[in-house]
Order: sequence, then structure tokens, then C-alpha cells
Amino acid sequence: MRFASVPVKGSCGSYCSLAWAFQARCSISAPWTVTVEQRRQSSFFNTLTADELWKGALAETGVGVKKGRGKRRKKKLRKNLNRGQEIGEGRSGFLWPGLNAPLIQSGRVQAVTQRKKEERERIQSEIVQRRDTWEKKRKIKIKREGGWSGKCWGGVILDPPDPGPNGETYEDFETRVIEVKNVFCMNAKEGRKKSIRALVAIGNGKGAAGFAMGKAGDRMNALRKAKNKAIRCLHLIELYQKHTVYHDITVKFKRTTIRMKKQNKGYGLHCHRAIITICKLIGIKDMYAKVSGSKNLINITRALFKGLTQQETHQQLANEKGLYVVEFREEQGPLPIVVALPEGTVREDPEPEDEVPDTKLEWSDVKEAQGMKKSPWANVRRAVW
Repeated sequence: MRFASVPVKGSCGSYCSLAWAFQARCSISAPWTVTVEQRRQSSFFNTLTADELWKGALAETGVGVKKGRGKRRKKKLRKNLNRGQEIGEGRSGFLWPGLNAPLIQSGRVQAVTQRKKEERERIQSEIVQRRDTWEKKRKIKIKREGGWSGKCWGGVILDPPDPGPNGETYEDFETRVIEVKNVFCMNAKEGRKKSIRALVAIGNGKGAAGFAMGKAGDRMNALRKAKNKAIRCLHLIELYQKHTVYHDITVKFKRTTIRMKKQNKGYGLHCHRAIITICKLIGIKDMYAKVSGSKNLINITRALFKGLTQQETHQQLANEKGLYVVEFREEQGPLPIVVALPEGTVREDPEPEDEVPDTKLEWSDVKEAQGMKKSPWANVRRAVW
């Protein structure tokens, strides 16, 4: 409380000007004395941003968010308080020209008017009903279809990616989840911070496919980020007769090794379940693949795309070697079938030995080809009933 003696001159305008200068509220206690009370014109409600206020209400920072503190409590969710609100609308039902009413009508500038009581009640009931519908939609659990198992997100079908900046849509692309995982980041300010990492693959079944990862605080935002990023990272994969790969492929990424074998029509996909999902998105119908080493789904996905994008078509091989590319099939017997011709001149001399690839054979395949591979149940004693 501050006191100041100010001479009174004329009316009380001098007191008002003094209060305005000090941003204070004045009350006259004596003819020659003015009581000046300091008043704060702002508080944390109108100085902080909405994000900062929500952080304080939801305890997103500080000691409370650490893993060991209140981990079984019900998590509060941030609400969008502006949702459903319109500028100028309120319970009083005033019509403000330029906000919730036209500014000029029939050549005249409109004045501020008020709606009738029945119309105001109808609009308020519609807003309440709309909010109840939104709350029910949030509580409804979406049924997942097309996954590998009941509790696993892998293989689940998602909606197409969001439309592009020019209005292009991706309805002909199919989106599937490969992996959804909880990850944690430890920092000094917030402690152990949890986020969701999603791996999503996308393809149109005609050779165009891609994959991407998305990370967010909740699952749906992570999936949305991943699929929108995957549509911008597409690979064009060549298919042999639109059903398999051109040749056998062995590829290694970090500690994961994948061996892919070309197969005839009707063989199907005998692979890891993540590889089956991606092959269906690409358009591969017949292939054998064996994964050895690490079974990390990110490594498997990267290794698969690395091997498929590095394969050589028959025409590329013929142009590189300058020779005819032939293929032996069962239905033709020992007779070769020419599948590609070189675009330039054909080389007359045969291929040198140093250019012949030294293919590394798998011992299991050699034993199986020579008839040395036995069934694991061959020497097991079976009880006779």
C-alpha cells in the first residue's frame, strides 16, 4: 500500500490521470490525501501460451513424468477447446456483421442484431450434441483386420496416405504395418520419455513399393507419419513375368542375411511373415526366402529392399556381357530358351573365367541335392500302440 499527498485542483480528473499513470485504483481518503493501491493487470492465464498451460495441467514436464512416479495412474489427455467453436457465436446469440453474419446485404451494411430465443437454444443443443458425438468416437475401439495375430500390430491394413499438396490421392496403394514398438529416450530434464515407433510398408502390387518409420507420442500419429513418409520414398522393383524375381539373390544388411530364390508359378511365398507382407505389396507371388542371423524387422525390411533394388534384369545382363542370356526350364528339358538379346554387337569369344561368378553354395542345399539330408525324425524311437 502506498500513500501520496496530492493537491486537489478542480475536479477529480487529476486523480484519474494519476491512476492511469500508475495503473492503479484510486480512492480518496481525505481532501488532501490520495490512496494509491498497486494492481497487476496481467496474470499467468493471459501471459503464458496454451501449450505452456497444458503442460502444467497435464504434468508433461518435471519429476511427475519419470517412469517410477505414478506409472499406473490414468493419463490425462489434451483437449482442443477451440473445436466446435465459431468466431462471434455465443450464448447471447448476437449476430456480428463480418464474423457470423454477412457484412453487406442487399447493398446495405448490416447492424448488430440478436437471434430469437428458440434459435439460440437450437444452436446450443446442436453444439452439445456434436461434442457428445466426438467423445463417443474417441472411446470406440477400431477393429483391426488383416494382422499376423490377434495382439500384434504387424500386418494390419491402414487407410491410404493423406492426399498430396496438389490434391493427388493414393487409393491404388495398400498400406500395412510391419512393426509398432515402444521406445524410450532418457534426458536430464524430463527423465525417461516414452514414444511410439512405427514401421510401415506401402505398395500398389505392380512393382512400386516403399517403407518408412514414424515416431510420435501416440500410436495413431506415428502410423500416420510413417505412411505419409513412405509414399514419398518409393522404389521401382522389376518383376520377372509379373510373379517372381529375375534371379537368386543373397543380400546382407548388418547382422541379417536373406537368401531369395526364384520360383515357378504356383509355388507361393515360403518366407518370413514380414517378407510375405512386403512381397504382396510389391506384387511378388512366387519366391523362397530364408532369413539367417538377426531377425530384427527393420533389418529384414532394409535387406529385402536392398536386394530387390540391386537385382539385374535379363536385358541388363545381356547388354553388360554382350552375350545371349538363356534359361533352362523343366518343360523344355536340356534345350535352352533365349530370354534376352544384347542391344549392341554380340561378343564372339566366350566369357573369361575371371568373369564367371563364384557362387557360394549352402551346405544344406548341397546335402539335399545329393540325397544326404535326412529327416530329423529318422532315428527317433516311436512307441507302437
